[in-house]
Amino acid sequence: MSERPPKPPRQERWDRRMELPLAAASVAYLAGYAVRVLARDHLPRLGVDLCVGVVLGSWAVFLVDYAVRLRLSGLRPLRFVRTHLMDTVVLVLPLLRPVRMVTLYDRVQRRRDQPRLSLYARVMVYSGLSVSLLGFAAALTVYHHEADAPGATIVTFGDSVWWACATLATVGYGDVAPVTPVGRVVAVGLMACGLALLGAVTGSFSSWLIQAFTREDEKPAGGPRDGEGPRGDSPGAS
Repeated sequence: MSERPPKPPRQERWDRRMELPLAAASVAYLAGYAVRVLARDHLPRLGVDLCVGVVLGSWAVFLVDYAVRLRLSGLRPLRFVRTHLMDTVVLVLPLLRPVRMVTLYDRVQRRRDQPRLSLYARVMVYSGLSVSLLGFAAALTVYHHEADAPGATIVTFGDSVWWACATLATVGYGDVAPVTPVGRVVAVGLMACGLALLGAVTGSFSSWLIQAFTREDEKPAGGPRDGEGPRGDSPGAS
């Protein structure tokens, strides 16, 4: 992927202005799709049409934002796609859009120039939120395509959530598995994301432990400082 060029000031202003609308559209998209999938046997025709309208309307917001940013960037379309690959993937696969909401959390943390959480905490929170949203979106997609498929073992949303958790954790019990092409493609993507995100959490936690133990080892040996008497709770004190 090509190195991303600096954003023009107009694009920076557009991005800041669209943070909340895009977050709202992401929530609306995920909610509309979830209701459409989970309540499909109970929704009246009007409810189905309303959910479809919410989904399509939210996706239209994503498309308009992508087109405006392409225009403001001053880049050629192919160059913009290469330097904004993740944004392009999210536009084509809008169920991944809610994961982009996690970046809004990071920007809120940085509103006073200094993040409220440490680097390791931010990585773990970011990864945890991403895993949760990815797992929910994947469970919805797989349930949508697997529930009525011949020979499917994922026939309820509970089965789909269980499968998503096992896949994200790279456990793979094998008691339920997708049988449709769409379900298997989602499974491959979820495996890759699970390895990356859970690896980030594990690595950050390990680094935090090493840093904490290193600080403990580097502390000066206990003993009275200049002008201070011996402390009763010092090691070796009687």
